[in-house]
Amino acid sequence: MEATKDTPATAGELRALRASMRRSRRRENARSMLLIAPLLLFVVVTFAVPIVQMLTRSIDNSVIPETLPLTTQELESWEPERAWDLPPEAVYRAFVADIQVAIEERRHTVVGSRLNYEMPGIASKFRRLGRAAPDWNLDTDGPFKDLLIENNEAWGDPQVWRLIRNYSGNYTSGYFANSVDYQLGDDGFEKRPDDESIYVMLFMRTIKMSLIITFTCFALGYPVAWLLANSSDRYANLMLILVLLPFWTSLLVRTSAWKVLLQNKGLINETLLSLGIINEPLPLMYNQFATIVAMSHILLPFMILPLYSVMKTIPPAHMRAAKSLGANGFTAFRRVYFPESTPGIGAGAILVFILAIGYYITPAIVGGTSGIFISNRIAYHISSSLNWGLAAALGTILLVAVLILYWIYDRVVGIDNMKLG
Repeated sequence: MEATKDTPATAGELRALRASMRRSRRRENARSMLLIAPLLLFVVVTFAVPIVQMLTRSIDNSVIPETLPLTTQELESWEPERAWDLPPEAVYRAFVADIQVAIEERRHTVVGSRLNYEMPGIASKFRRLGRAAPDWNLDTDGPFKDLLIENNEAWGDPQVWRLIRNYSGNYTSGYFANSVDYQLGDDGFEKRPDDESIYVMLFMRTIKMSLIITFTCFALGYPVAWLLANSSDRYANLMLILVLLPFWTSLLVRTSAWKVLLQNKGLINETLLSLGIINEPLPLMYNQFATIVAMSHILLPFMILPLYSVMKTIPPAHMRAAKSLGANGFTAFRRVYFPESTPGIGAGAILVFILAIGYYITPAIVGGTSGIFISNRIAYHISSSLNWGLAAALGTILLVAVLILYWIYDRVVGIDNMKLG
């Protein structure tokens, strides 16, 4: 019986085989992409697109040049020699022409609202002008400087026209200037008065209190995580249920519970008064203390769970080996156990800090005026003042601050050392 020999593949057959393998890989990749397409679409729609819109809105100023094109064009050539100099008649005439068109399109109140963010009270001047300007004739009436000043004395204020000129571009850095307590002036950025400077203070307070909350969660969570990792399964499961219990309760319920405990006639003050420990209620509510206590309770599980998942993987033999080599319990913990648990510390700290820095419901309920965060101000501008540009600028700065702190953490600790288990 003769042995058979494999016939060598020809060059054409090899090319066909490689092409078939490439088609097979493309089909596999296409199937993989189809599997993750819903998640990718969800992330793009709910995360990427809002961030891009936020970044765009924080510099968008198109409403002024689009609504007042003739006015902004005339103001470009206006160079006042003195602080009280008013623009020429041509500017006033162009302004009336723009306003009449804006009134027909019902946009005069929009530009008034935009300028009102920079000069409170000016929006009412535009509404009043909307009732008078339609009756003016550009060909027969005038001078329009007198007509406008007669309508409202604000049109005789040079600061109004300087404001329109300073914000005449399609894009502006004014929102970011306001976010750090500055404003756009004739000579660039100008410091806002002290009674209007609140945002830098709020940013610093937010970062400081978030760090305190993170440290508090670490101080309380580390012993609990150690107890979970080193207890028998029966007791560990019971304690884990207690740790997860806050997740089964509404955030508003947990925050309201602290309000009941901390207020002047709350459980804590009433107990201390009845025991004679204090003579008057302690100021536990509507301050930074209340915010720190309530948020530490809410965010504590986010510190415990990463710590527990890492501690569970630390072999008990490491501690026994350290003790057998002569180390006492504290030294063995400090030199062996604690360094091995640092990945969980990093994961928990990052989770708690990032969650804390963006919280606004809990500070709004229990924090009062001294315990609110910058996120509360962002929520105010989104829902109340409707100054979405400033809210977007504040949100962008907060995002950049988190990214910078994340970068610092990566440089100092190393993001590769962060583990969730």
